[in-house]
Amino acid sequence: MSHFAVTCPSLSSGRCVVDMSDNNKLMTGVLILAAGVIILLGKLGVFSFLGKALWPLLLLIPGIVLHLWYFWRKGPSELLLPGAVLVVYSVVFFIGVIGGFQTLKFTWPLFVFGIAAGLFEYDYFSPRRQKGLLIASLILGALSLILLGWTLFSLPVIYLLAALLIIGGVWLIAARGNRRSFW
Repeated sequence: MSHFAVTCPSLSSGRCVVDMSDNNKLMTGVLILAAGVIILLGKLGVFSFLGKALWPLLLLIPGIVLHLWYFWRKGPSELLLPGAVLVVYSVVFFIGVIGGFQTLKFTWPLFVFGIAAGLFEYDYFSPRRQKGLLIASLILGALSLILLGWTLFSLPVIYLLAALLIIGGVWLIAARGNRRSFW
């Protein structure tokens, strides 16, 4: 059954009449309406906002897909290495989108952590163990966490930590003669 019929009364006039069914008219109308709404939203800047805020999804989604591909037994364990890197990097970039990209001067060690996470996942889930891969991932992970702590201590958070340590020290000194447990 045809959804539309084309009738051409005379080919010499160059005019043909297209008779569309109601179903076809509905689908065509919906597509034209959707195109108009998309163009209007684009001109109002909605998509540029979404693009600016959600672009790290372009890294997160492939990273998750690579993980799912491996865990659904469709791909090799080598997929976990770039998958973990993409997931960690997308988290770092989401932090940058939320807090401003000046936060990258404090969160840059997480880029090293992404590589460490990928190496660790690959070593953990790989059917064949490779010498030194676990140690390399642990060294890179520890190094990135140390560097992250180092960069975070350059923030005013260090003053809060110092105050908490001073309060804790004074509290322990004041309670040393008291046999009651404070914990």
